[in-house]
Amino acid sequence: MTEQTNTKIPAPLYAAAGAGDLAYEQLRKLPAVLTQLSDRAAESLRVYNEQAGTKAAELRDKANTTDFVALRENAASVATSFAQIAQDRAIAAYTSLVARGERVVGTGVVEAADVVNADIETTEQPQAVEAAVAEAKAVEAAPKPRKRVKPVTGTPKAAE
Repeated sequence: MTEQTNTKIPAPLYAAAGAGDLAYEQLRKLPAVLTQLSDRAAESLRVYNEQAGTKAAELRDKANTTDFVALRENAASVATSFAQIAQDRAIAAYTSLVARGERVVGTGVVEAADVVNADIETTEQPQAVEAAVAEAKAVEAAPKPRKRVKPVTGTPKAAE
């Protein structure tokens, strides 16, 4: 795998940024590559049309003389070695994409991420804030005590 960096951005995000940069670079080359491939395809088609009859006879002869049993026996070991090679290449490509992504993203984004994380940490004090808000709501929602009427002592005055 890749080495851990001292940043807070995970390596897969750097790999994604590197892949995007690589894709952009390759897409810019696409028109020239398409022209080149078109020319090569036209030339190959012309050559294969000329040699089609002789190639078909050669392939038919090879198919008749091939030892398919030996091919089957060899296939498992070859497939395993190809899988190992593919895994090694995939790890190397991933590591390369992470390094490219780190260059693309740069330190400015890391600094911005640090600021955002610091803001989140300072604004997220949920237990203290929630307790204060709940207490304030409870005080506001509590019914106010009624004034008690003083009991009347003595005799009531007669209405005149």
